[in-house]
Amino acid sequence: MNNAYCLLVLILSLQVVSANDRNAFLLEPVVTKLYMPTTEKKERNQVTHVIVEKSARKLYLMSGPTSLREYRIALGQNPIGQKEYEGDSKTPEGEYILDWRNPASRFFRSLHVSYPTPEQVQKAKSDGINPGSNIMIHGQPSSWIERIRLGFDQYDWTDGCIAVENQDILEIWSMVADGTPITIKP
Repeated sequence: MNNAYCLLVLILSLQVVSANDRNAFLLEPVVTKLYMPTTEKKERNQVTHVIVEKSARKLYLMSGPTSLREYRIALGQNPIGQKEYEGDSKTPEGEYILDWRNPASRFFRSLHVSYPTPEQVQKAKSDGINPGSNIMIHGQPSSWIERIRLGFDQYDWTDGCIAVENQDILEIWSMVADGTPITIKP
């Protein structure tokens, strides 16, 4: 992507909040379908599986055994090991489904991972704990104040989700259908 295009997208995707607002200089991202990355219809239909390799901090869009795209990711603040309970800041491991999406996410756009499985719910219940929920693949925080607080370059910062850059979640969003399987590996 050339620099002029990136600058145009940045300029067009920022909106200054009303000067009467006490946070007058807060910038909020605003994105419409106009700014969605272009992907061939063939590519959109080819994604058969998503693979996350936690140790490599990579997310792959797969078509059968072929990797179509690769993205750098950030994980939960405590990324090693399987998610066991709400608040442990771990990213789950296992086989799930990307079952729904949120176009108005606090983190730009998000795709829901079907964690926990019925087995994980049963195990947590027998242990007397809440397994957690709402694990997503998402972009960066929509609030610039929150982005600054987290630090733009902080490596693993989520509460257990899988974070990518906003331009990456736009591409993932356009290429991955609801119902696509996802494998999250250690």
